[in-house]
Amino acid sequence: MSVLSPEDEQRPDLETSRRTLTTASTAHALHDGFTDMIYVLLPVWQTEFALSYGLLGLLRGLYSGAMAGLQVWAAALAQRWGSVQVLAAGTALAAIGYGLAGFTSGLVGLCLALVLSGIGSSTQHPLASAAVARAYGERSRGPLGIYNFGGDVGKAALPAVLSLLLTLLTWRASLGWMAGIGLLVAAGIALYMPRVSVALPKAQPTQAHGRATGGFSWLFTIGVLDSATRMGFLTFLPFLLQDKGASMPLIGLGLALVFIGGAFGKFACGWLGERHGLLWVVLATEGGSALAILAVLAMPLNGALGLLPLLGLMLNGTSSVLYGTVPELTRADERIERAFSLFYTGTIGAGALAPIAFGFLGDVTSVTWATVGTAITALTTIPLAMHLHRRYLTAHAPTP
Repeated sequence: MSVLSPEDEQRPDLETSRRTLTTASTAHALHDGFTDMIYVLLPVWQTEFALSYGLLGLLRGLYSGAMAGLQVWAAALAQRWGSVQVLAAGTALAAIGYGLAGFTSGLVGLCLALVLSGIGSSTQHPLASAAVARAYGERSRGPLGIYNFGGDVGKAALPAVLSLLLTLLTWRASLGWMAGIGLLVAAGIALYMPRVSVALPKAQPTQAHGRATGGFSWLFTIGVLDSATRMGFLTFLPFLLQDKGASMPLIGLGLALVFIGGAFGKFACGWLGERHGLLWVVLATEGGSALAILAVLAMPLNGALGLLPLLGLMLNGTSSVLYGTVPELTRADERIERAFSLFYTGTIGAGALAPIAFGFLGDVTSVTWATVGTAITALTTIPLAMHLHRRYLTAHAPTP
C-alpha cells in the first residue's frame, strides 16, 4: 500500500523533481563515499596505531553507529527546521569530522572525529530518500533506484580517489582534500536543492495497516542481515587482498570494482524486482553473494579481482529492492521520513555492529573464518524472504 499522496494532490513540477533527484543523488554519492573511504584507511590506521581487527571494526562501527543511531533524530529535526537546511548542515559536519580526523595525533581523537562525521551523515539517508519519494509521488520507485545508484557511484569514486591521494600525500593531508570536497557539496545542497513539502493523507484504520506493519518488521530484519553481510565482508576485503599480495592502489581498485558492480546491481535488481518481485531477487543475490564470497577466499589475487564486480552486483543489489518495498509496507498515517529513518537505522546500525562482531571473530579464529561467517549470514535472509513473500507481498507481486 502506498504512503504517498492521492492523485489529486498538488505535485512538484518536473524541473523541481529533477533538481531534487540530482541533489539528493549527489548527497548520497558523497556520504556513501565518505562511509566507505574508511575501508581504504583501515590498513593505514592499523599500521599507524598498531590496532587489532576488533579495534579496526570498532573504528568502522563508531562512524556507522553514530550515523545509524541518529536517523530518527535527523527526521525530527527536519520537521522543525526543514529538510534542506538539516541535510546541508549535516553534510558540512560530516566533512568537518573527516578534516579533524586528519589533524588528530592519537586514537582517541580519531574516534571522536569519526563519531562527529557519522553524526553529520545521519541526515542524508532519511531526508534525501524521502525528498525523492515526495517529489515523484507514486512514481518514485524508479527515481529511488537512481538515487540508490548515486550512492554506489560515490562508493566507487571516493575510495578510489582517496587511494590515489594516498600514493601522493600523507593520509592526513588526503583527508583534508576530501573534507574540502564535502564542504563544496554542502554548499551546493543549500543553494540548489528545492524545498519540497507534500502533506500525507490521514490514515483510515483498516486491517491492512496491521499487515503492513508486520510485513515491515520482516523486511526490516532482512535489511539488517543483508547490511551485516555487506559491511562485514567489506571490512575484511582489504586484508584478504593484502594477504594475496595486493598493493595499496590494488586494494583501492578492488574496492572500486565491488562498488562499481554494486552500482549496476542497484539498476539490475531494481528492474528485476519490478518484474519478478522481492523473493526471487533475494534468492539470487544473497545465495550468489555467499558463493562468490567463498570463491574470493579460494582464488589467487587476479581471479579474486576479476570476480569482485559480480560479487558487488549481488552484494549491493538486494538493497535496491528492499528500499523500494518500504512504501508498500508502511502504514498510510506514518510520515515517509519516519519509515525510511527506521529502516535505515536498522540497516546502518547492523553495518556498524557487524564489523565489530566479525572483527572479534577474526581475532579469535582468523580473517578467513570470519569472512565465511559473512557468507553464512547472507544465506539466513533466504527463509525470511520466503516468509515475507508468502504472508505480506503476494498481493503486490508483479506478473512475470
